[in-house]
This record gives sequence, structure tokens and C-alpha cells, in this order.
Amino acid sequence: MSEHQHVEKRLGTWLKDRRAKLDPTAFGFPSDRRRTPGLRREEVAQRANISPTWYTWLEQGRGGAPSADVLDRIARALMLTDVEREHLFLLGLGRPPDARYRKGGTVTPRLQRVLDALDPSPALIRTATWDVPAWNRAATIMLGDYGALPPTERNILRIIFLDPRSRAMQPDWESMARYVVGVFRIETTRAGAADEVTPLVTELCRLSPEFHTMWHENSVTEAPVDIVKHIDHPVLGSFAFEHSTFSVDGRPDLTLVVYNPATPADAEKLRTVLSYRSEADA
Repeated sequence: MSEHQHVEKRLGTWLKDRRAKLDPTAFGFPSDRRRTPGLRREEVAQRANISPTWYTWLEQGRGGAPSADVLDRIARALMLTDVEREHLFLLGLGRPPDARYRKGGTVTPRLQRVLDALDPSPALIRTATWDVPAWNRAATIMLGDYGALPPTERNILRIIFLDPRSRAMQPDWESMARYVVGVFRIETTRAGAADEVTPLVTELCRLSPEFHTMWHENSVTEAPVDIVKHIDHPVLGSFAFEHSTFSVDGRPDLTLVVYNPATPADAEKLRTVLSYRSEADA
């Protein structure tokens, strides 16, 4: 058996297994006089709006390579979860499905505790549209008090271009902003959120001539693995941070962003400030 036939067989076996686990009555089909559990092949084909014969061939490992559209319809017909849908695409096409943006952004108490444990490194959670739903104390001190902003204004791109304090803290604001716009464009597109951020982009084009110019340059930039960010804090002075981003398991809509002090002196300075703030709040 060729490798291609092995792939078709694995796809067919998995489809058959998923179909057998479904309750016909939940889909409005009668449950009587069924020789095997689950939906019938023709019922799945009906729900997916594809040929019953071809669906049968897919399960038998002889249907050929399905298109992404067909796999998406089968995923909806079988009511697959996101991880099951991804597995279906990996079996059928050898790649994950294209990103589908889903509005979310809620952060669990567990994830907030992770942020808090990262002090004195400023850390925050960023959504696919670059909103900031959670952050730690070090981020409040070093990056800005997100809690003082209305939730609709807690957006990294909005702050970079519309907040004078944020601009003043960047030693080379123009280069940083141009780089950020390129990263924002490619990351929101990759996440399937390009349409979702259109109102934000339109507003920033209207309010910021610099953003309007940079956005219409149509550049895209891949964020490097290793990057050092410099921040001139108006009270605490200059800092260098190793900037890193991490995906959040089970939450493709969220990214963990960490600013790790690049020197022991910077880390100690932030630790001292956090300790002082804790004593003042006590």
C-alpha cells in the first residue's frame, strides 16, 4: 500500500469513528432500525451537502484528496471541536486549516496567576487583535496603567499611536512604530482577524497621520525570536528588556508577552519599585 493510500485509509477510519459516536436524534434523524450506532453515511453527506457516494468513498479510503471547503463542511456536519477539525485537515490535506478568528479575550484566574508570578518582569496577555485583557503589576509600572483605561482603549496599537506618554518612552519611536505596524498586519491576517481590526485601522488612519502613512506602506514584518526593547521611563530611567511572546495552550486567541529585564541591575531596580509599591498599598 502506498503512502497516499495509507493517508486516505487513516482519514476514512477517523471519519467513520467520528460518525459512529454521534446521536442521530440530536440531529433530527430517527434512531430506530439502525444496524450500527451513530449517523448513516448519507446523513453526514446530506448535512455536508456533498455526494453520498463520494463521502462513502472517503470513508473507504478511495475518495481522493478532498478540498479545504469540503473538509470544512464535513467538520460542521460532524460538529467537530476546533482540535478535531484541525486533526481532520491534517489527515486530509497534511496541514492545519486556515485561521478562523473568534472573538474572545477572557482570561482565567489561573492565567492571571501566571502573569503575577512573572513579576518583576512586565508581562501581559494580548489578543489576536492586540487588545490587552490582563497584565501584571510590573507592566502597570513600566508600560502603563491599563486598568485606568476603558476596556475599549486597552489596545497596544492604539496606545502606541495615540498616547503621548507611550511615545515619549520610546528612544526611537518612529522605527519602533513602523516595525510594530508590519508585525500587526501579518499577525492579524494570520489569525484571520483582518476584518475584525478594520474599524481600529480606519480610526487610527483618521487620528494619526503617522499611522496613516505607515499603514499604507503595506509592509509586513515577522517578529524576530530575539529582540531587545529599550524604554525610557519618565521616573525610573532607562531600561532594556528581552521581549518574548508565547502562545497559550488551548487558547489560539491569546498571546503571552513578557518583557524580561536584560540586566541584573534593571531587574533589581524593578524589584525594589514593586516592593515599595506593595508596602505603600499595605
